[in-house]
Amino acid sequence: MKRVLMVAFHFPPYAVSSGVQRTLRFVQHLPRCGWEPLVLSASPMAYGANAGPDLLGEIPPGTIVRRAIALDASRHLAVFGRYIARTAWPDRYASWRFHAVRVGMELIRQYRPDAIWTTHPIPTAHRIGAELQRRSGLPWVADFRDPMVQPGAPEDPSALPSWQRIERDTVRHAAACVFTTPSAARMYRERYPEAATRVSVLENGYDEESFLSAERDPGFDAAQPLDPAVPVLVHSGIVYPALRDPKQLFVAVEQLQRAGRIRPGDFRLRFRAPVHEDLLHRLAQEHGVEAFVEVAPQIPYRAAMQEMLRADGLLVLQGSACNGQVPAKLYEYFRARRPVVALTDPAGDTAAALRRAGVDTVARLDDAADIAALLLRIRDGLRGGTPVGGLASSVQEHSRRGRTAVLAQLLDSLTAAQAQPALARGA
Repeated sequence: MKRVLMVAFHFPPYAVSSGVQRTLRFVQHLPRCGWEPLVLSASPMAYGANAGPDLLGEIPPGTIVRRAIALDASRHLAVFGRYIARTAWPDRYASWRFHAVRVGMELIRQYRPDAIWTTHPIPTAHRIGAELQRRSGLPWVADFRDPMVQPGAPEDPSALPSWQRIERDTVRHAAACVFTTPSAARMYRERYPEAATRVSVLENGYDEESFLSAERDPGFDAAQPLDPAVPVLVHSGIVYPALRDPKQLFVAVEQLQRAGRIRPGDFRLRFRAPVHEDLLHRLAQEHGVEAFVEVAPQIPYRAAMQEMLRADGLLVLQGSACNGQVPAKLYEYFRARRPVVALTDPAGDTAAALRRAGVDTVARLDDAADIAALLLRIRDGLRGGTPVGGLASSVQEHSRRGRTAVLAQLLDSLTAAQAQPALARGA
């Protein structure tokens, strides 16, 4: 069996980002495709409050996992709550690189992998990959997922030069650059025409085995609503204030309430583990819609899937600045087979994915009037009636197992084109 060294900051016990699911499911399914994963991740102390034990048990027994020391500059390098910006370039976990390169080379010497795979959004992961590739000569797959340098990214403008350097270096030396949407891949083919043939698409997906396990829990009943008294629309995961600003949703609910078109009890918006709880509480209070909004804490992954399966509807927020992206949770929404209500730009990749799945309950995230019209349209179908649009028509094509087979084919093609090299002299 061939081996691939997988460098991923987002790996259990990290429990917040959807990127954890991408790497974890690749690790689970790659052995069926003839590839043994070796995982190089970060020390759990880097995760802080974002660590949780619920996914650790899903790492396949026997998987080689090594963790390199990583510090969070905002916590470990801060004095009286302040830290020097340069210590967080290109990201807060820049310190991870130093130990990770050493641990990565130890893994390469000991297990002789056939390829290296690194995954964004932590730019330091690609820095580690570049150094390991340079020292070993192994073919390197750089999993960008979403565009790295784009409007709003990085959030700290002073970090932009370092991000640009890492992006250029990654595209120059990676044997393959992978993105989750066609628009993101097209952007990079245009940005780096010399690398166009090395850019490909590998979408996110859902994990069927996890859903089956959640559905088989004793006592679980998908037909039992979350709240028998009120239809609940669930947004599962992080709400990003800059790129996926929910303000116009709150404006729309306020306008409908003032006009007497809706009243408390018609529906509730549940934001599950949104991270930016203070923002949502403030918006609800400012617009007088507290009765329509619930901000809920993080729960284990299986419980979050069960919540999706029982929701009256599932809410997507995706701003036009993210037109080249598709939220990973959208594929889980499809698998949950619940009505999907999407607030996004009709011209973006998220809207295109929804149309392909037969979902037409879409409004612009930045248009309160459009959102209000959609809320009125779906309100009566949320409980007891036929849902308006919304149910995904095709599911199986989005499974994580199928996506892993695509990754394995890519790895096969790269290793077939390049014989196992000797370690670089002096590595």
